[in-house]
Amino acid sequence: MYPFANLGCLSAGFNLCFGSCFLICVLVLGYDVTDSLGLRKLIGQGLSRKLVHILSGLLFLVSWPIFSNSPKARYFAAFVPLVNCLRLLVNGLSLASDEGLIKSVTREGDPLELLRGPLYYVLILILSALVFWRESPIGVISLAMMCAGDGIADIIGRRYGSMKIPYNEHKSLAGSMSMLVFGFLVSIGMLYYYSVLGHVQLDWASTLPRVAFISFVATLVESLPITKVVDDNISVPLATMAVAFFTFHH
Repeated sequence: MYPFANLGCLSAGFNLCFGSCFLICVLVLGYDVTDSLGLRKLIGQGLSRKLVHILSGLLFLVSWPIFSNSPKARYFAAFVPLVNCLRLLVNGLSLASDEGLIKSVTREGDPLELLRGPLYYVLILILSALVFWRESPIGVISLAMMCAGDGIADIIGRRYGSMKIPYNEHKSLAGSMSMLVFGFLVSIGMLYYYSVLGHVQLDWASTLPRVAFISFVATLVESLPITKVVDDNISVPLATMAVAFFTFHH
């Protein structure tokens, strides 16, 4: 009776599948490029690992508008980090051995490392997509602080971090300041991107100080000497989510 209804469903389904496939291709390409640069000694392994940390999450976040407005879209998007989650589990448990993956995302080349920071990282990506998606600034800011803020902090801290934080000798003032600045700027940039596309409506006069406060708290949490107890890939995004939820709902 409605010949075009099925076409609409097919179009929406194609859009969802296309978004997932496109995102997988982009992330795999990103892994391959950084891995290739590391193997050719054009960049250090530490820098290669952090570039993966920064780019994977941000590319994932930037890709969300590719997906349709279907209620199922978030699940198709979350499928992509789920694939990476399974890869980490398989390699971390030594059921398979992907040397490129291990070298690109671990510090010491130990497969068991895949079951800690990298695994927490992809779980946060999944959580942000499923719980917050495009309609909330909370997930956007959380991923921006975890990926860009924390990632840049490590790069700058290792290079210019001679002056340490008084209460944590493993963290530097340069690293923390760079996390605060870059985390804030990337968060604002991502929120602007989503607002231009019509996914979020924001009052910028109140949003800017809120994001600044959230960035400060996330930076403070990252600087605490608790890394051996709680990984930064857990503490930073969860603290960001909690503070963002409070500031944007009051």
